[in-house]
Amino acid sequence: MTEPLEQRLERAMAELRSAQEAVERTERELRQASFAVLSSDRAVRATVGPQGELTGIEFLEERYRSMSPQELAASVLEAASAARLKMNRHVMKAMAPFTEPSSEVPELKGFELDWERIFGPGVLEKDDEDTGRADGAVPGWRDALGEDGED
Repeated sequence: MTEPLEQRLERAMAELRSAQEAVERTERELRQASFAVLSSDRAVRATVGPQGELTGIEFLEERYRSMSPQELAASVLEAASAARLKMNRHVMKAMAPFTEPSSEVPELKGFELDWERIFGPGVLEKDDEDTGRADGAVPGWRDALGEDGED
């Protein structure tokens, strides 16, 4: 027996409201997100904000004093790029549920995003350096203390 149109419409509207609330929650969370990453030589920590913008650079343990300008620049760029990539992956994971079809309302098919086109090819590669949290985000209290969990 087919479901009456009114019930299908009511269910679709409830699903839409639920999706809108979830999008709003996700947007609020993403506006607060930041990632801090250490360069491989452990000389620099770069922090990026929710749009991948560089929000902080720290030169650690005075290692920068013995580095050439080119080495220091490479460390800064490495850390900043890695932090931006982590943020991009975090955005991608946070938005993924909104791209999937609805299990409740088959007419809501979801939508397809070309993450590579948006963020670049590296975003789809496996992230071996995920530290602790499933979403890869630095907990707010650690970020506030300048601790990113990477020693």
